[in-house]
Amino acid sequence: MAVYTHLAAERLAELIDAYDVGSLVSAKGIAEGVSNSNWLIETTGSDGQGARFILTMYERRIETSDLPFFLGLLDHLAAHGCPVPRTIHDRDGALWRTIDGKAVALIEYLPGVSIDHPTPAQARSVGQALARIHHAVADFPQSRTQTLGLAGWDRTINDCGAEALATIDPELPDLAFGELSWLAGHWPGGLPHGVVHCDLFPDNVLMLGDKVSGLIDFYFAASDFFAYDLAVTHAAWCFERGGATFRTDVSEALLAGYQAERPLSSVERDALPVLARGACMRFISSRADDWLNTPADALVTRKDPMDFARRLQFYAAHGDELFAQGA
Repeated sequence: MAVYTHLAAERLAELIDAYDVGSLVSAKGIAEGVSNSNWLIETTGSDGQGARFILTMYERRIETSDLPFFLGLLDHLAAHGCPVPRTIHDRDGALWRTIDGKAVALIEYLPGVSIDHPTPAQARSVGQALARIHHAVADFPQSRTQTLGLAGWDRTINDCGAEALATIDPELPDLAFGELSWLAGHWPGGLPHGVVHCDLFPDNVLMLGDKVSGLIDFYFAASDFFAYDLAVTHAAWCFERGGATFRTDVSEALLAGYQAERPLSSVERDALPVLARGACMRFISSRADDWLNTPADALVTRKDPMDFARRLQFYAAHGDELFAQGA
């Protein structure tokens, strides 16, 4: 989430009038994230009792042609009892509208807070929620090709180039190109798959105490291995900020929570060390691209790709032992 485009109050009020949600009261830009412009919207509510929503304008990495998939997925998961925000349809039933040629969607606001330092109990709840999503997509009728897989990481890193990567950290070019070569020779195939989140960081999970109240930001969702989605979540949750310190207690709880709902096959367990390294490479590549190409005046905080380089190095050294014990 971020704000790249600024909309005047009059434009926002006109947009909100297209929905049966009452009149606009306030709109506040949300600075977190890197891909879209987002606002917290407050309205009078359709019943006059007040209501909150998230308004998203799609800026980067998201094609309008993919919106029926992304927004339909939210509605599907919400209908299956997953803690996922519904899409608010406009008065004509449309999932999204356009402003100045950019697509915008209004999404249900869910209560809860994102956490910086998860407890094992919270990690277990996240593992359970992720597994339930993997069950719920079994009858989702749509699919989407994974554009941020191994080929995408390779393309992004090569587009950045070794010289530019070295301006981030002198060690990054050798690490990135070497890891891409290793992953190309070790990436698994034939694992259980379906539509997965692919970006379940702590800031994309809302918590009320130890319970998950909301899973948000499904805009990187695609058809991929369920175990890869678990590996992404593991890499995102099980390290202290900066990526230098691994949290064994959070790792054990996350994996136990997931397997309480969806036990991993032996083939999936064996693949986790490689998948976790791939998860790190995915965020090294996208963060390097954002670091080098985010507009200087964007209301957004760039994220250090070396954070995930350190996580990758941990998995390379300890992944086999870690997942043999934890899974």
